[in-house]
Amino acid sequence: MTKSKQVFLNGSYLPVENANISVMDRGFLFGDGIYEVIPVYHGCLFRFDEHLERLENSLKLTRIDNPYSRDEWRDIMLPLIDATKDQYIYFQVTRGAAEKRDHAFPVGVKPTVFMMCNDIAPFNGKEDGVKAISLDDNRWSACNIKAIALLGNILLRQQAVENDCAEAILVREGYITEGSASNVFAVIDGILITPPKSNFILAGITRDVILELAAANNIPYAEDIISLDALKTASEIWFASSTREILPVVELDGRPVANGRVGQFWHTMNDLLQTYKTTYAAGGK
Repeated sequence: MTKSKQVFLNGSYLPVENANISVMDRGFLFGDGIYEVIPVYHGCLFRFDEHLERLENSLKLTRIDNPYSRDEWRDIMLPLIDATKDQYIYFQVTRGAAEKRDHAFPVGVKPTVFMMCNDIAPFNGKEDGVKAISLDDNRWSACNIKAIALLGNILLRQQAVENDCAEAILVREGYITEGSASNVFAVIDGILITPPKSNFILAGITRDVILELAAANNIPYAEDIISLDALKTASEIWFASSTREILPVVELDGRPVANGRVGQFWHTMNDLLQTYKTTYAAGGK
């Protein structure tokens, strides 16, 4: 018999099929909540403090009380982890369940906390690169909040899928912001470039690691605006996220990126990232 998947909900560990929330929960009714995703490499929570700092920022911006300290968050995560695997922790905090549906914040409501751990599935075709499509970024202007209300991202990602693409590159007033579920990098004139942090971008932890590795290994890089026209001249384009890591793009809007093959910058950075992950996990941080 298959062992039931265990999750954490409001102070208890229980089988996923027994995890229930109120239909009056504001996460269900309004998407009123935030979330985080942390990779776990053989039991090691990758860049835990950076992920928790982003969680704290999102909670502060949405004015939701943080129910736990960092040490308490870590203690909650550990029983869900299988140290023999590469996994990721998903957790979310909603404003909680109120007595009635009202847009205004309810008084005296306790946040709802949910957490689960899943295996990181290998992404088929990563070594060969993927296709991408550029789309107008029609989301709200507070994308720096890691909100559970992801309908805008979902609709954009679905357009990519329906066009046989792995991801969408989002464009606001002619300039790249990010992917529908990732950050964007480009190699232009030998320089690795990613858009600077702003309210239109959810700054990824993997994004920051890539920039740190570039700096440590003398790879020219910049945080700068990228126009869609400039992106189309790039020799390489990447997506970066916690669960897919660095994903090379070999086709954009039906046209090959450079020679249509995965570039050397990607191979170099991917090797650096894999080495960094191994060293980080071995250090038990």
